[in-house]
Amino acid sequence: MNKNKKHFETEAIRTQSETTQFSEHSVPLYLTSGFVFDDAEEMRASFAEEKQRDLYSRYSNPNVNEFVDKVCLMEGAEAGFAFASGMAAVFSTFATLLDAGDHVVSCSSVFGATHGLFTKYFPKWNIECSYFNINEVEKIESLIKPNTKCIYAETPTNPGVDVLDLEALSAICKKHNLLLVIDNCFATPYLQNPIKFGADLVIHSATKLMDGQGRVLGGVTVGKEELIREIYLFSRLTGPSMSPFNAWVLSKSLETLAVRVDRHCENALKLATYLESHPKVKWVKYPFLKSHPQYEVAKKQMKLGGNIVAFEVKGGIEEGRKFIDAIKMCSLSANLGDTRTIVTHPASTTHAKVEPEVKAAAGISDGMVRVSVGLEHVNDVIEDLKQALG
Repeated sequence: MNKNKKHFETEAIRTQSETTQFSEHSVPLYLTSGFVFDDAEEMRASFAEEKQRDLYSRYSNPNVNEFVDKVCLMEGAEAGFAFASGMAAVFSTFATLLDAGDHVVSCSSVFGATHGLFTKYFPKWNIECSYFNINEVEKIESLIKPNTKCIYAETPTNPGVDVLDLEALSAICKKHNLLLVIDNCFATPYLQNPIKFGADLVIHSATKLMDGQGRVLGGVTVGKEELIREIYLFSRLTGPSMSPFNAWVLSKSLETLAVRVDRHCENALKLATYLESHPKVKWVKYPFLKSHPQYEVAKKQMKLGGNIVAFEVKGGIEEGRKFIDAIKMCSLSANLGDTRTIVTHPASTTHAKVEPEVKAAAGISDGMVRVSVGLEHVNDVIEDLKQALG
């Protein structure tokens, strides 16, 4: 290890904004919309970007800067920009990168709101999207057109928990001179660093495991400096930036990311192993189960398997509904990455407005259940799902 580079956990805790004249140990909140200048020349030089400093909190803020710096260090990225939500990060990144007439090749298994952008709004601006099946990566090249700008994927995917080979995607992008954009939300920078495998940009919904307690919304895009520069210029005009308060909360949350995610993963693997042996469960998907179709890929590019377990209850939608209604302790919510275990039925919630054929291509069946495994004692989580299945 480079002697100037510290371990992940240390960087997460010790990367802080500069101490003020009050010598505080914990970084204060900078709840201000703007910043003052000493004179006209400083103001001119600052807005001309001859002098690097905070100007206005829509552009940057000490709390937001600290959060972004931490994520950049965790991901091995050159620069980043933070947003009000994960979807603000997704939209702003694509709105910056794409021009009218461009084309995107995307994994078919994507978050429902991202699918909505690709199919409902991007066509208004003459931007096309073609989907590839998670199990047919070899067909990606047949989808590439002269106007293709980038390949986009989530890995692990939401909600199917499939895993894509980042090196394989990067090789295709390099061959065809395309950008590779990866949503790394499920894995977090602690478990996976797509930039090391060739990604140009990495997107996170900080609302999930980065916060980890279901408190605030946030998003962040990190990657190559020249690309982030363009995202920054777009975002300072359009205003999707993260609030200082949310950035302060999220930066504090990153200090415990490693220790939290370790326990999340330990609990998730135990739950997945239990469900795999249950007679009322048709199938289970968890990246670090040996039965997972992309187990070897997951082991290659992920430190642990994450906190999301997907499975199907035998008996279709009726049995699935009975199972959901029988949950007692776990939460029924569309969120994930919380300290509390959350059970979701994607077909009727996060992907309710997705076309049936697209859901099928993404592996989302009517009986699929997604569990975001929390930090409760795992035996209590297992007991709740056991009685619900019974």
